Amino acid sequence: MSLHDPSPSPSPSPSPSPSPAPPASPAERVSTPVDGVDVLGALSPSRAGDFMACPLMYRYRTIDRLPEEPSPAAVRGTVVHKVLEDLFDLDAPDRTPDRAADMLLPAWETVLEAEPGLEEMFGGEGPDLAAWLVSCRTVLDRYFDLEDPRRLEPAERELYVEALLDSRLLLRGFVDRVDIAPDGRIRVVDYKTSRSPAEGFEAKALFQMKFYALVMWRVRGIVPSVLQLVYLGNGEIVRYEPDEQDLLATERKVEALWRAISLATETGDWRPSPSRLCDWCSFHEFCPTKGGTVPPLPERTPRPVDATVDESQD
Repeated sequence: MSLHDPSPSPSPSPSPSPSPAPPASPAERVSTPVDGVDVLGALSPSRAGDFMACPLMYRYRTIDRLPEEPSPAAVRGTVVHKVLEDLFDLDAPDRTPDRAADMLLPAWETVLEAEPGLEEMFGGEGPDLAAWLVSCRTVLDRYFDLEDPRRLEPAERELYVEALLDSRLLLRGFVDRVDIAPDGRIRVVDYKTSRSPAEGFEAKALFQMKFYALVMWRVRGIVPSVLQLVYLGNGEIVRYEPDEQDLLATERKVEALWRAISLATETGDWRPSPSRLCDWCSFHEFCPTKGGTVPPLPERTPRPVDATVDESQD
């Protein structure tokens, strides 16, 4: 692994073009104020995962807020998640593959209304867009091979959750689905439009689910019985049954991550961590491992920048 000090060199470094301040995230719009508590900061599983994968990527997303071009795969995830969320608004007998397919175009139009210009990825309203919508249908059809939504009545969908730890670190995020059994047992469900990871590489996805389970445990006092990852890329379900020790270990991990983020914020030392994930990174222009130039850090803040909740779907 090559390491690089991303501090500005004595000679001027080119900076990315300034972009308009991003709108408030959904989390910032719906989260509740933490009255009377000097919160250290806020962390979501996506941003925690960014820092574990590459501190420099975390910096670019969270501190610099550099713009990223959306990918067809990421937008497909957003559209499919929207359909699966809205599917349960229908009466149970109507939750069929054909009805879900009919919901794809309205879901795409909703996403497009929120982010105008996405159709330019496909050259406008042409054959590339039509082929992409077919790929959305293929992914969506796999859901019905794994679950029968006519037999499910979720307690919550796209649930925003947050919990303040004793360390004064605020954890927050969005859970795709929460199922509650008649006896009170909780199942936390997350949809992935990607393929399931190869054996030995499940840790990242399970960390995200344990993060959600920790938040729900701290808020509701109940350890979720099952964490369920639904992989629509290859039609596989991964289930995990956490216990208190799992979640206490997750709590220690996120607090250690925040200490590392705080140290990087104080020192300005954001080191890249090259890996195979670099192929999907949007920041090659600013990455020294790709021949890019690290821009100067934005003006310092008095405390670590609060991590925003990333709602991109995969």
